[in-house]
Amino acid sequence: MIRKEETICAAATGQGGAIAIIRVSGIRSLEIVGKIFFASDEKRNLSEQKGYNIIFGEIRSGVEIIDEVLVSIFRDPHSYTGENSVEISCHASPYIQRKILELLINNGALAALPGEFTQRAFLNGKMDLSQAEAVADLIASSARLAHRVAISQMRGGFSHEIGKLRSELLQFASLIELELDFGEEDVEFADRKELVMIINRIKILADTLASSFRIGNAIKNGIPVVIAGKPNSGKSTLLNALLKEERAIVSEIPGTTRDAIEDVLVIDGIEFRFIDTAGLRDTTDIIENLGIKKTHEKIDDASIVLFVDEATSQPSGINARADIIRERMTGTGKTLMIILNKTDLSDQKQIDSLKEEINLSGNDKLIFISAREKTGLENLRLQLGEAAIKDKLTGEDVIITSLRHFEALKSVSESLERVLTGLETGIPDDLIATDIKQTIHYLGLISGQITTDEILGNIFKNFCIGK
Repeated sequence: MIRKEETICAAATGQGGAIAIIRVSGIRSLEIVGKIFFASDEKRNLSEQKGYNIIFGEIRSGVEIIDEVLVSIFRDPHSYTGENSVEISCHASPYIQRKILELLINNGALAALPGEFTQRAFLNGKMDLSQAEAVADLIASSARLAHRVAISQMRGGFSHEIGKLRSELLQFASLIELELDFGEEDVEFADRKELVMIINRIKILADTLASSFRIGNAIKNGIPVVIAGKPNSGKSTLLNALLKEERAIVSEIPGTTRDAIEDVLVIDGIEFRFIDTAGLRDTTDIIENLGIKKTHEKIDDASIVLFVDEATSQPSGINARADIIRERMTGTGKTLMIILNKTDLSDQKQIDSLKEEINLSGNDKLIFISAREKTGLENLRLQLGEAAIKDKLTGEDVIITSLRHFEALKSVSESLERVLTGLETGIPDDLIATDIKQTIHYLGLISGQITTDEILGNIFKNFCIGK
């Protein structure tokens, strides 16, 4: 719901602090706050104050003092939303916050919907749609890398790339449309060789951005790491050692872990979602078999699989079990780490033999640890960090984290492929123009230059209230 003419209010801070902020935005924000706020300097009328001013005073309900507050004033268009806005800094008592919001609503404000402040910022041209989506990612970021990607997008890194693509295509679309207007005179305004060069360059960039979604989605949601292997190999002990707490039950009885156990750990600024799974073996236990089936599903979805086996096992058996895991790891860019545990029960000669005889392929890693003695874990953490982001990211990298952007970029690439095919086969210019317009449309969907209420609703419904 778009309520541009209404004044809205909400608490903009979470629970747990000493100070809370109540945010008010809209054409009547100064007027409404002025009805309940009384400045300590009685000569200062709130509605007459300039922007970027902070005034001390009291919030009152009739003669009752609710709290002593600081009121920050922002005049349009120089505010987060682009509208007149007021932020009330009060004490964080739930009662005080409820009472202030109640007074604001009784005096004409409406309770803000999730994401409504950011939606207004987009509608008022303070940011484009991809930047608005990055605001939600920034709030949700729980690790350094996720924060960095969100900040880059919010500051317009992705928007800048999309804007360049769209403007170049708009120029050529205009020239081709002009040619169609002069169709009978056989004139050519758009250089076809230059158009092919630009289309190829834009398609490569669109494909590159789309391919970054795998990394971006993992950074945003946490990289899924499955711990798999035969029973009693030390999978649960490894999870507990990594998390530094007794998260999973450890027992000498095979088949103890029957359901997937998940927990999150941040390593070198990257969030990992570790999933301890049921041991892989042949069994007649119906419940254990369900757990093994779930293990297979988790392996299918994982970016990294920690295959845990024992450093006391025969190399042939380890290789055979690793092959079974490797076969289930469908898709590209995945890493299998063969973790040989219980090095405290083996000698150096056994370890050297295993280094020679364990088969590795592709992105495979071989790591020796003792989960019980907590040795080798630092090397494992290092290898996880390197495997998580194989492509070294710099501050200039543009990474997409939104499924909506990924789907739009795939559509961009497909439309441009049709343009290239059309130019090669000599199809009519009006059909080429249609495909270029389609490309421009998909790029516009990303930035919000083309949008619908349904798209806006889907994006902002997942925001927190107050943002």
